Amino acid sequence: MNTLTKDQKDEYATSFAALALYDGGADITGEQINTLLEATGNTEVAAFYPIIFSNFLSADKITQMIVSPVSGGGGGGGGGGGDGGEDAEEVKEEEEEVEEAPAASDMFGGGDGDGGDY
Repeated sequence: MNTLTKDQKDEYATSFAALALYDGGADITGEQINTLLEATGNTEVAAFYPIIFSNFLSADKITQMIVSPVSGGGGGGGGGGGDGGEDAEEVKEEEEEVEEAPAASDMFGGGDGDGGDY
């Protein structure tokens, strides 16, 4: 917890307060969240967090998040079967395109090797 910012700690405290109210069957309101935060010694939580969380979280929404959580990314699965012939051709074509790129001139518009204005 020492590595968290104040905002992150405020969010955690407010989230836990909302979950405690949900678990206890109480209404999830800004006033109830503030009461619980004060009772647990979290008196320095920014005043807007309980308001935002109470407006967003209702008992139905919390139930929905608990029953069907949304999971983030997690690496994608490998490609399907197949012989991979097309992939090899695509890589080969990309390499050829890179090799065909024209030579770049220097950033000041020179490039003729006379030393330019710099």
